[in-house]
Amino acid sequence: MIDLKGKIAVVTGGNSGIGYASAKKMKENGANVVIVGRSTERVNEAASELGVKGIVADVSSLVDIDNLVKQVKDIYGKIDILFVNAGVFIPAPIGQNSQEMFDNQMGINFKGAVFTIEKFSPIMNEGASIINLSSINAYTGMANTAIYAASKAALNSYTRTASTEFASRKIRVNSINPGPIETPIFNKTGMEEDQLKGFAEAMINKIPLKRFGKPEEVASLVVFLASDESSFITGSEYNIDGGLNINSVLN
Repeated sequence: MIDLKGKIAVVTGGNSGIGYASAKKMKENGANVVIVGRSTERVNEAASELGVKGIVADVSSLVDIDNLVKQVKDIYGKIDILFVNAGVFIPAPIGQNSQEMFDNQMGINFKGAVFTIEKFSPIMNEGASIINLSSINAYTGMANTAIYAASKAALNSYTRTASTEFASRKIRVNSINPGPIETPIFNKTGMEEDQLKGFAEAMINKIPLKRFGKPEEVASLVVFLASDESSFITGSEYNIDGGLNINSVLN
């Protein structure tokens, strides 16, 4: 069992999906966990279920991030684990991407991730771990994901540079690139149920393991990268996609 006893962890987007599963597994391994999300109702419900601290914040707002960091600092002082997980997925073909869709995805997936790290940096302990949730879409060229993919490619590039700059403080920075995972993110795309079903069936046919991943499977990787078991790993990316990235991509 990985030991996170005594470590303070912050998980953005922690009220559902991969964030929720990771917060749960971190707590099971001994960490004191803070989950962050935009919905007061969902954050409070998830925090109660998990038995962790919940804080409401929209990571696309620098004011919210500042308030989040202040609250965490006031309660815990410094942190050891930052899981930058909050993200949105809004598929659209090129030619049909609106400015609002661009700003929403870039604002949360990239700007929000960058400034979450920037703002938490002063209160991170030496030897801390930052884990960024990216996506294999950063590399696949899958149709209808141009803006989402660009936001994740930018995050991976930032991760590599950040790992170099944080090394003097022995803070490790890594990215996780999931493939299709059974999370609520697909239900928030605005796609009709039959479209979602067709998308899922087509995707599964491309995955060598012939299934979607589970949030708990990604959470196991998150917890490993959060722990001292991965103390010599930084600036790395981990695909967790059932082999999709080595297969042909949906067009």
